Amino acid sequence: MKVQIIEKNGQIEWAVIPYAEYQRLLEASEMLADIQAYDLAKAEIDAGEELIPSTVVYRLLDGENPIRVWREHRGLTQQQVADQAGISKPYLSQLESGKRQGRIDMLQKIAQVLVVSLEDLVID
Repeated sequence: MKVQIIEKNGQIEWAVIPYAEYQRLLEASEMLADIQAYDLAKAEIDAGEELIPSTVVYRLLDGENPIRVWREHRGLTQQQVADQAGISKPYLSQLESGKRQGRIDMLQKIAQVLVVSLEDLVID
């Protein structure tokens, strides 16, 4: 590889390389970044990071009730969630339909049952 070195005040300031070599180095650095991102994602998954299907993400982004979306994703019935959270099924139904807001302590119990954070259930 032919490299032109340019100095300024006795210090190396620039290294000029052929454009083809620049392209090759750029592609190599992008490949390295992709490999590092993959390795990080794989390590997070191996450590227990949950993968969320796109269908769940799109339902949440479309404004569907997060309690219902997460409950259905977890494969739970309203009765199962209500029983485990210590609330009534009608109360849970009202939360899912938006007829009630729910107290923070109740939402926290539901979040624990659904294995999500409270922030995942709170609608802005």
